[in-house]
Amino acid sequence: MVQRADQRVRAVGDPGAASAGAAQIEITGLTKRFVTRKGVPFTAVSDVTFTVEPGQFCAIVGPTGCGKSTTLGQVSGLERPSAGSVRVGGREVNGVTRGVGFMFQADALFPWKTVLANVMVGPTLHGMARKDAVELARNWLRRVGLAGFEDRYPHQLSGGMRKRVAMAAALINEPQILLMDEPFGALDVQTKAIMQTELLGLWEQLRPSVLFITHDLDEAVALADRVLIMTTSPGSIKQSFDIDLPRPRGEVQEIRHEPRFLELQGQIWASLREEVERAYAQTAGAA
Repeated sequence: MVQRADQRVRAVGDPGAASAGAAQIEITGLTKRFVTRKGVPFTAVSDVTFTVEPGQFCAIVGPTGCGKSTTLGQVSGLERPSAGSVRVGGREVNGVTRGVGFMFQADALFPWKTVLANVMVGPTLHGMARKDAVELARNWLRRVGLAGFEDRYPHQLSGGMRKRVAMAAALINEPQILLMDEPFGALDVQTKAIMQTELLGLWEQLRPSVLFITHDLDEAVALADRVLIMTTSPGSIKQSFDIDLPRPRGEVQEIRHEPRFLELQGQIWASLREEVERAYAQTAGAA
């Protein structure tokens, strides 16, 4: 079912399943402009409006350069909008947003710290006693299947294992909001499917509000309650799709063979393809 882009959509499933601590994200008329190195004004996103309900998993897909990551940056508070507003939990974002976990495509791990020390960073910064932080970090490493790797360093791990460490570090503080910018984009297909399934399982337990950026349409449909399509630059919200696949969803590789998944994927691709082709034509013309 296709919804208007600015329509608020409840998460699929039991509304009471959303975490009591999850926060609503409200973006209204968001516009972000930059000045290039040559001094030319550039509008990355224009009049972006949508809402992510508490405990909802929302994915954004769109062509390269459409402003997906820019939109994510506004929610984090790392950047300020040129126009419009971003509110989290009913409060306007005026700085780094509290209660937010980050997971990006590049490994955001400290190379000089062990796996255990990397996962402990969040609780330690929040003032937790070292003994308690160690116990909590060990528990999270068990939850992501890395018990026994506490003393390893990031360079001693595979790409998939580093992502598990990053996931544990992002979720250990039980964030109200989880921002994810193509977190599995650099992984091979098999490892990517495993990580997607693990993410779904952990999200089902904690239910933070998730804003997930991806170029992979199959990934978006398999994971999300709602998929937003962004237009070519300057990016705006073109369409919103409810993903009514039942939860819990189980193995991602199995979900992709279900008739309803294929139907939704086809509907969304019909809308996304226009933007991808338009973006390609723009870059080809500029070249």
